[in-house]
Amino acid sequence: MKKIALFMVLGIITLTSCNAKEAGNKTAQNEINKKENNSNSKTESKMKTIHLTKAEFLTKVANYEANPQEWKYLGDRPAIIDFYADWCGPCKSIAPVLEELAAEYDGQIYIYKINTETEQELASAFGIRSIPSLLFVPMNEAPQMAQGAMPKSAFKEAIETVLLKKK
Repeated sequence: MKKIALFMVLGIITLTSCNAKEAGNKTAQNEINKKENNSNSKTESKMKTIHLTKAEFLTKVANYEANPQEWKYLGDRPAIIDFYADWCGPCKSIAPVLEELAAEYDGQIYIYKINTETEQELASAFGIRSIPSLLFVPMNEAPQMAQGAMPKSAFKEAIETVLLKKK
């Protein structure tokens, strides 16, 4: 009889501790979920790359049809324009880097993306022959073209020196 009572007591203690541990785990998991939700909402509020059509390009970047002889940037902050294609391996490799940079430099620069397959006229207007081609557009200066995939550090240096004039 004493053995049965002892097993019952040990069973109750064990059940209670598992439930307490589970409750503790639920509380810990709730805290993790709250942190993830907060970080996700912060990420969601960050700027992302912006895909442009020709019509949007003409109103947001430069209306080369109205001013074919002169570059006149229409934006209110510097920009990077990524001429890419969905099938292009190097284009795919820099896409996440550009997303990170768009979030990192939120409010300081725009990062536009132009699909050369769907916007062939834009690609032709800028003489795009290889992709990725990146147009760095500073404020009140002529844009500068770069070709090929670049590491994030090279993008950051170009943003700091060419676009933001920090160095």
